[in-house]
Amino acid sequence: VKNEDYQVLIEDMGNDGEGIGHVQGMTVFVKDAVVGDLAEVKIVKVKKNIAYGRLMKLITPSPYRVEPVCDKAKRCGGCTMQQVSYEQQLEYKWNKVKNCLQRIGKMENVEAIMEKPAYGMNNPFHYRNKAQFPVGRDKNGNVVIGFYAGRSHDIIDTESCAIGAPVNDKIVAIVRSFIEDNHISTYDEETGRGLVRHILIRVGFTTKEIMVCLVTNGNKLPHSEILIDELVKIDGMTSICLNVNMENTNRILGDKCITLWGQPYITDYIGDIKYQISPLSFYQVNPVQTNVLYNKALEYADLSGDETVWDMYCGIGTISLFLAQKAKKVYGVEIVPQAIDDARHNAEINGITNAEFFVGKAEEVVPDIYKKGGDGSHADIVVVDPPRKGCDQVLLDTLVHMAPERIVYVSCDPATLARDVKILQEKGYEAKKVAVVDQFCHSGHVECVTLLQRKNT
Repeated sequence: VKNEDYQVLIEDMGNDGEGIGHVQGMTVFVKDAVVGDLAEVKIVKVKKNIAYGRLMKLITPSPYRVEPVCDKAKRCGGCTMQQVSYEQQLEYKWNKVKNCLQRIGKMENVEAIMEKPAYGMNNPFHYRNKAQFPVGRDKNGNVVIGFYAGRSHDIIDTESCAIGAPVNDKIVAIVRSFIEDNHISTYDEETGRGLVRHILIRVGFTTKEIMVCLVTNGNKLPHSEILIDELVKIDGMTSICLNVNMENTNRILGDKCITLWGQPYITDYIGDIKYQISPLSFYQVNPVQTNVLYNKALEYADLSGDETVWDMYCGIGTISLFLAQKAKKVYGVEIVPQAIDDARHNAEINGITNAEFFVGKAEEVVPDIYKKGGDGSHADIVVVDPPRKGCDQVLLDTLVHMAPERIVYVSCDPATLARDVKILQEKGYEAKKVAVVDQFCHSGHVECVTLLQRKNT
């Protein structure tokens, strides 16, 4: 019954790390609850087969419950699992992948091919090399800078973030003072008026280079020289710029960037590969775990130096360039033209000449090249790193026709991974290895790498 309180034992965890219990046979999802909690829960929404509850009081706390490091964690939408011990987070993510492969992928004996435990971090805090802070005003007209509350656009004002680079706190404080002291307007989503919308910060964890980019509803920032004078005092400051977004949209970044000071990019490394990163570049936010993820993909590809490799959904060429170090030839395809420009440029600055990139949808470009024959129509190894929706059916069909020896599937959503693995196993491939990598500590998201081997080779 809605608005009634019930005692609920939390028995499982959902996709975003929320607790799952049962009341009178009905499944109840409870945000901020932990497996093992016995809690008093107020039902806030009831549907036909499920209900949603609010954690009111802990009767018996779970042995896996810990005190969140951040006092904003419960309200902020960035971390959904800080109240869960890190060891239990890794166990949860490993089981999440296993359960999807069993339930959706119809795989038997999954545990036998899964590496255990999940690959976690020694220090699962301050791991993000990128942060985007919305900027606004509270009802009293005070500047607020922080993160959106879960499932809303209400800004939780914050002075520190437990998963961002430590230097972010100093930068946000400088920008906050600049806006206040110089009476700079902030963006209002309802009216579409006001200047400063977001602060984007990127940090090169290897190079220590820093980029500060203000997203603005206009082409100029008044008194920008005052802000620059303060920001350049920070060690490692390399790039200060504006990103112009004058559209009334939820999209954070616009297409136009203006360099105010320094260069229009920073550089960083994953392993031995160097990347140039602009405000618009896609770049993995956790460089430590990205190195783990990509090395695992390289291990599963098992390259000897004579192979032709296709990298589907290649982005700025991060995995492609890793593979090119040990492959004869690598082809990459990506729908975003700017990402392919970055990929070609990154190949150039690393002296890599055996990588070639195409712009377009993987499910259109690859079948077209395959049908025409010639260069690129054959692959010994295929790597796919699709968005959350997984691989397009046309692309999967083309992969089967190309008949590579191995398919290395990098996934950010175990449900769509399991669906695609099931299809590939029905078409003559067998899943041989799975590695789970914790790329987004304290959230429900998980990355994994799966090796599929062609049968009868």
